[in-house]
Amino acid sequence: MGDMSRSLLQNARKEISEIRPADAFRVIQQNPDVLVIDVREQHEWNSGHLPNALHVPRGFLELKIEEAVPDKNASLLLYCAGGVRSLFAGQTLKQMGYANVTSLAGGYVAWSGSGLPVITPTILTEAQRSRYSRHLLIPEVGEEGQVKLLNSKVLLIGAGGLGSPAAYYLAAAGVGTIGIIDNDVVDESNLQRQIIHNTKSIGRLKVESARDTILGLNPEIHVNAINDRLTKENVLDIISGYDVILDGTDNFPTRYMLNDASILANKPVVHGSIFRFEGQVTIFKPFDGPCYRCLFPEPPPAELAPNCAEAGVLGLLPGTIGILQATEVVKLLLHIGEPLIGRLLAYDALTQTYDELKLFRDPNCPACGVHAHPENLPTYENVCAIG
Repeated sequence: MGDMSRSLLQNARKEISEIRPADAFRVIQQNPDVLVIDVREQHEWNSGHLPNALHVPRGFLELKIEEAVPDKNASLLLYCAGGVRSLFAGQTLKQMGYANVTSLAGGYVAWSGSGLPVITPTILTEAQRSRYSRHLLIPEVGEEGQVKLLNSKVLLIGAGGLGSPAAYYLAAAGVGTIGIIDNDVVDESNLQRQIIHNTKSIGRLKVESARDTILGLNPEIHVNAINDRLTKENVLDIISGYDVILDGTDNFPTRYMLNDASILANKPVVHGSIFRFEGQVTIFKPFDGPCYRCLFPEPPPAELAPNCAEAGVLGLLPGTIGILQATEVVKLLLHIGEPLIGRLLAYDALTQTYDELKLFRDPNCPACGVHAHPENLPTYENVCAIG
């Protein structure tokens, strides 16, 4: 280090106080308001970082710090690899008006060498960076979000009209584990709308056909093909291992059963329904919004609720609704945007219009209300219909 560099470093140490790793750890534990700022480069961050740290590389500090930390009276603990860059970064922040800035003596090397906790993030491979490159360009997703998707698990109820486009796009987006439960086989009449199957799939189990198509698109994800019906006996066991449930069913008994089980398991359900030229999408997130029984305390009489085979459906409609459902799933997994919780999006294909309805929880709902008992509710097995 030259004389000029030594002089600059000495001046920085006069302006910015330093704290040893063990003392810094105690301060962070005692004062959760302390903001830890990592000023290292991306490749250094990828190798490991302090828990709950904000990553603002030194080269972008002046551009990004005010967005990351708008409060200039906040207590900031800066660190780099060895404790030098963070001192100079502290000087810069003081010049920008930040009043409470401290530098970690010895930086990340000293912290990790002291045996203090660090986070070692999952890093995307070069192949994954290429596949998901358009996601990585979006600030709301980025590498951290893509890793989160790869570590997520989504269960699709049904491999039919809604499940087909939803499963395909969730696989393309990189959702790491996709479960599909269905006990039907592919019929020629399915091919008009169930795009995950093809003519060669006729007679095959739908879950196996769907699994092969998904893995053909994205072979690195995991597909759980469950050839079974969702029943009262298995529903809780099946949904327990997933983060989000996508409801692609077309009958009331399964919807009511899934609703009650999702409340007991505290799992959000992205609901979709289709009928001729119309479709609906909403999210039933337990205790954050209404549940299915809040909207439909009881199903209509069977004679007023024909199923798809009796009423028909435009073959393109499930694609629109299924992709909207998949979009809501990704928003929930990444905690971005405004999910359709407490809102119902209604789509009319003939007029190409969307309407939004505000939904409210029923405080007396037998499934999610004040005195609810979702484990003891009927599922109306004598009614088989689409909503």
